[in-house]
Amino acid sequence: MPDLSLSFDIRQLDVFLFRAPAVPPVQTSFGIMKHRPALLVRVTDADGGYGWGEIWCNFPIVGDEHRARMARFYLPGLVCRRRWDSPESCFSELSRQLSVLALQSGEPGPIQQIVAGLDIALWDLIARRNGRPLWHIFQPAASSALPPRIQVYASGLNPTNPEALAATKLAQGYRAFKLKVGFGKERDEANLRAVRQVIGPDLPFMVDANQAWDVESAIAAGRRMAAHKLGWLEEPIRSDSSLADWSRLAEEQPLPLAGGENLAGHDAFSAAIDTPGLQVLQPDIGKWGGFTGCLSVGRQTIKNGKLFCPHWLGAGVGLTASFHLKAAVGGSGYVEVDANPNPLRDGLAIPRFELKDGAVLLSERPGLGVEPDLQACRDFLVDL
Repeated sequence: MPDLSLSFDIRQLDVFLFRAPAVPPVQTSFGIMKHRPALLVRVTDADGGYGWGEIWCNFPIVGDEHRARMARFYLPGLVCRRRWDSPESCFSELSRQLSVLALQSGEPGPIQQIVAGLDIALWDLIARRNGRPLWHIFQPAASSALPPRIQVYASGLNPTNPEALAATKLAQGYRAFKLKVGFGKERDEANLRAVRQVIGPDLPFMVDANQAWDVESAIAAGRRMAAHKLGWLEEPIRSDSSLADWSRLAEEQPLPLAGGENLAGHDAFSAAIDTPGLQVLQPDIGKWGGFTGCLSVGRQTIKNGKLFCPHWLGAGVGLTASFHLKAAVGGSGYVEVDANPNPLRDGLAIPRFELKDGAVLLSERPGLGVEPDLQACRDFLVDL
């Protein structure tokens, strides 16, 4: 990026935590999510420029407050009032400085997540300052082309009457869908039939088991569900299962396998990309890596002929960042959009994204191209 100014000096770092009721609650095979949290970080540089990021904080319950306090305590002292060469150098240095704390506390996840959210904010700042959208920053050769169209899918179809939500999303312009499974053979099968009947025989349809099964059960489930013409089977087994287990699962049942939202680190992603077990890689930009980490994962995924489909289940800043990540990496595939109502997705990224024929058209506004409406979401603000 030789023509860009990448250095920065952060003078202020602010953290905002919001929590809204989840109506209806988000059901997964391992538990129910009754609130929708959103943890935002804002950086302001010496010239008054700013950028926004979002830190993953869905689980466990009140884990959002823990991450917010960690971000407020650790990040300003490490980042502020120091000249950095680039967001990449900041990401590398913070990851190094916090690595022993992650071991000592037994909390590598929350620490990786606050660094990831910060990285998003830093890149938003850089792109705003250079007057370019992030998808221009990361794909300069495309800067004279039309803004990219990002294919999306409606995610989070809960196991209770999922066909009703699928019908609503179909009418809104979604053209791909993902159903939660792992709630028992009969219930899963009934839901698969009901959703497929609503969306028709040809639209892309995927399932997510949220680590519900062991290998034998997952093989049986994949064979059983294949009749529904599914695009992928996501996290049917634990994310920390051996690569041999993933490879065996890929060999002994017919559905393509997806995963990656619960992986962290270049080594883990490289191993997953290199194994034949996973055909679809789904890193979460606010959970590990931010743009700095996930861009390299995405490019490696595409280079190895696999599908790159960023995971996201949060508010609007992280969702918009996921759109830019996908645009920067390119290739076929989708970005995940939660199908359930979420005022923090809508109110914390203005203007809201527009969907047409299953795709979102990115704008040419600088940075992420969105602003959180803090005033509109004030009733959801958590006092830390």
